[in-house]
Amino acid sequence: MINTASLHRILALGTALLSVLWTVEMRGAGRNLPGLTDEAAVADATAVAARRSDLSVLRVSGQSMLPYFDNDAVIVMKKIDAARLRVGMIAVYVNRFGEKVAHRVIGRVDGGWQVQGYSNDRPDSTVVKSDNLLGVVYATFSAAERSPARTASAFGPKLETVYAAPAK
Repeated sequence: MINTASLHRILALGTALLSVLWTVEMRGAGRNLPGLTDEAAVADATAVAARRSDLSVLRVSGQSMLPYFDNDAVIVMKKIDAARLRVGMIAVYVNRFGEKVAHRVIGRVDGGWQVQGYSNDRPDSTVVKSDNLLGVVYATFSAAERSPARTASAFGPKLETVYAAPAK
């Protein structure tokens, strides 16, 4: 017999897996569509975030969250209370080095939540708690067309960076 906590973990893992599969499938399909540029990704993310005051747009730096999102993806972050975090969500938080990080919630630990990048071999050393949680990833946007001569101007002067990097 499966208890309620186990059922919630199974559902969270299933949801996370479906999210990854959907993202990979949409990326593959999107690569053949013209016009999916960095500028379009920023414009689309900004349009989504403009609809609600609890949403904001950030640019990703790093590849620890592959295949969910990669370097230079644009994310929409939703502010939430730490009590609403669940396994499988992508938390955006400030680590003990003062860096903003976006990593997957992998479990509850004393005092908060443990997080880890999808492609990292170990969890982050910083526990996510109410005092360092900024929000969760609400939506991701990735450009299919990237110029080798890309500059930060594609992301606009006010777009903050969040790291998806090796565990520290």
